Parts: sequence; C-alpha cells; structure tokens
Amino acid sequence: MPLLTDGPLACLSGQIAIEEAEALAEWLRATPDAALDLSECQGLHSAVLQVLLAGAPRLLRPPPDPWLAALLAAPIAEVPR
Repeated sequence: MPLLTDGPLACLSGQIAIEEAEALAEWLRATPDAALDLSECQGLHSAVLQVLLAGAPRLLRPPPDPWLAALLAAPIAEVPR
C-alpha cells in the first residue's frame, strides 16, 4: 500500500497517486502531531503534494528525490497582504 498510517506516523511508499490525497488530508486533519516517513516515496501526484504543503506535517525521513526533499523541507513564505 502506498499510504500506511499508524497513530501519528504515516509512511508513503512508491508512487503516490491522486487517490491517496483525500485519505491523507483526512488523516492530517485528525492527527495534530502528524509525522511522515517518505524514505520509500518515489514520487507523488501534485494533489498529494498540495495536501502535504497545506498540512505541514513533521518530516521524519525525507524522500530520496533531492528536489522533492528540498521542496518539502523548505518553509512556506507568508503571502504579504
């Protein structure tokens, strides 16, 4: 399974498809201390990326792809009003 959750930890592995976005978003809303293990994640759909960026869970293990790891580790700048 590409998305496995166990309490406050979610492990994403392989290619994460759009079908996982809703389940991931629901889990993040229900898990205030959420943490991610993406060490086995080979890629993810942009909808899943948006869920991760919006939910901002703690990243325990980054994905192997350097670009994706940097994107998920970078703080999101506030939009000026």
